[in-house]
Amino acid sequence: MRMTRVAGTFAGIAIAALALAGCNSGSPTNPGGEGEGGDALWEVASDVSLEGSPTFDDMTERDGVVVGVKNDQPGLGYEDAASGERTGFDVDIARWIAASLGFEEGDIEYKTIPSANREQAIVNGDIDYYVGTYSITDERKTQIDFAGPYFITGQGLLVAADNEDIAGPDDLAGKVVCSVTGSTPLQRIRDEYNPGDTREYDTYSQCIDQLLQGQVDAITTDEAILAGYVAQRPDELKIAGEPFSEEKYGVGLPKGDSALKDHIDTLFTDGGDVWTALFEEHLAPAGIEGTQPAVED
Repeated sequence: MRMTRVAGTFAGIAIAALALAGCNSGSPTNPGGEGEGGDALWEVASDVSLEGSPTFDDMTERDGVVVGVKNDQPGLGYEDAASGERTGFDVDIARWIAASLGFEEGDIEYKTIPSANREQAIVNGDIDYYVGTYSITDERKTQIDFAGPYFITGQGLLVAADNEDIAGPDDLAGKVVCSVTGSTPLQRIRDEYNPGDTREYDTYSQCIDQLLQGQVDAITTDEAILAGYVAQRPDELKIAGEPFSEEKYGVGLPKGDSALKDHIDTLFTDGGDVWTALFEEHLAPAGIEGTQPAVED
């Protein structure tokens, strides 16, 4: 198996250079995209063999990859309604994994899966893997496996830009808090804090609409997600206070497919330059800080 090539010249590359590369190819992170010196972030592997992975066998048989993602999280997993183009840190992590398994961009089918349906989609075999702000938890590990983590963030609160009442989760008494069905942040708010009420929807964009209309007081989820919305609407939204949890994002995989997990973990471990370039492009502009975490057993 020929492993994915990492372009060392991308370590510490400026965001402007990454943006220029995107202009040359549509996306700086597609295998054909070029950065400094004409190097691609990665190339598609050839002659890949992943013995003992039934998931990879399924991909090979159908000659394609089915990836579960989000479509309404700017900077992480976003789908443009007009063009259908998918962008973001998580989407490019999914592309990078696919390339390491020998699949071109055109071989990838993206499926938007709501948070509440992620485990079932993996268990049912509807998708090969899931990359979409998917927090690693012990409860989820009873049904599926995770590769990674590939990013660590923390739970935060999003409020209207003129809100002076909420500076953290201890200020939620009597307030209405919104999040998505099946999310760990929503359950934590209910279990550990004292909101006046909670509302849940399939997508965060529905919560955003409710917040802008004054129907809810705050939205809670991972700060990395919230920062993307603030970057889109800096005059209308802000993050209130500091993160108050630790959320480790992993790649959701079918239970027991250790060969695929080991492959992805090795890709992350050896691909620090790629990780840094993707972080600098997608997340750093929104004011997010972070370093690549070590993978877990």
